[in-house]
Amino acid sequence: MRVLHVSSGNLYGGVETLLRTLALSSAGREGVHAFALCFEGRIAEELRAAGAPLTLLGPAKVSRPWRVWEARRSLMALLQREAFDAVVCHAAWPQALFGPVVRTAGVPLIFFQHDALSGAHWAERWARVTVPDLALCNSRYTASTLRSVYPRTPWRVLHPPVRDGGPGLTASERASLRGELGADPSEVVIVHASRMQEWKGQRLLLEALGRLRQVPNWKAWFAGGAQRPEEVSYEEGLKAQASALGLGGRVRFLGQRSDVPRLLRAAEVHCQPNTGPEPFGLAFVEALYAGLPVVTTALGGPLEIVDASCGVLVPPKPEALAVALRELVEDESARRRLGGGGPARAKALSSPAVFLDALEDAVRSVAREPIA
Repeated sequence: MRVLHVSSGNLYGGVETLLRTLALSSAGREGVHAFALCFEGRIAEELRAAGAPLTLLGPAKVSRPWRVWEARRSLMALLQREAFDAVVCHAAWPQALFGPVVRTAGVPLIFFQHDALSGAHWAERWARVTVPDLALCNSRYTASTLRSVYPRTPWRVLHPPVRDGGPGLTASERASLRGELGADPSEVVIVHASRMQEWKGQRLLLEALGRLRQVPNWKAWFAGGAQRPEEVSYEEGLKAQASALGLGGRVRFLGQRSDVPRLLRAAEVHCQPNTGPEPFGLAFVEALYAGLPVVTTALGGPLEIVDASCGVLVPPKPEALAVALRELVEDESARRRLGGGGPARAKALSSPAVFLDALEDAVRSVAREPIA
């Protein structure tokens, strides 16, 4: 089986994390998962490091139509040069730009839905022109919005793969990392790791932490760096907010990190209180693998991830969030109980091996010829 995955490659978030996990987890399997990106960047470097077949199509930008045409020609040349059983376009943008090329080449087309769809964005309207053979939705929540773009396309829910972050840190490694980031051994560290986007809940978490100023023995780490100009402004606003709330000595902004699994294993609580629905939420699964209780808001995909065995769901209000966090800061037994349920829950949801089996079964369902 040969599958080509098409994505943009200029940013780094959930889609790129999935592609990296796919490349690492498919190594040694009989099938071949190849990748085509438009832009050079972190994910391209990671795919190369994983030994995955990678083609750069060229920096396609809708504002420069000739760049789009060049990237489309590159993809057509690849599809004519190599045989693939299916092409998977990850998200609406590559589906809009490259779906027609895949159709012209006569290769089965799969749309991997990573976000909720409204049908209003230009990329979604453009993507609607080329109907895929199958849609793979990363959660039941996103699947409920597919009809706004593809009302008659068959679909399956396929939770994204998440790799176990590995063994826990040794006591000395954990103490060293915590010390480097300003946390004493007795303090409960609350960690938030995501893109610098307001709906990811950094501002809401700071508001809740402001209500815990008088509660001793906690620190908070915010991992994730700005990738767009508006994210730079947002991050600056968060730092100002933390200072205004009197949290300057208890909150650390760590910037972009490549060692998030280590950060999680050095913390006690994971909290990403989204103010808008998360399509799925890889970060929550990573936290479960690390044995952290997860505190988040009852919106979107996390409703399919977090239950009473491993975390706490609250409404997107600072008062409710502060109550949940205070209980976990002050109750070590509750932290241990909820953290203990995390790894099994994560594996049941997002085992890479199970994901690959399901993905390859989906490809067989649309392949033009039977796959041995």
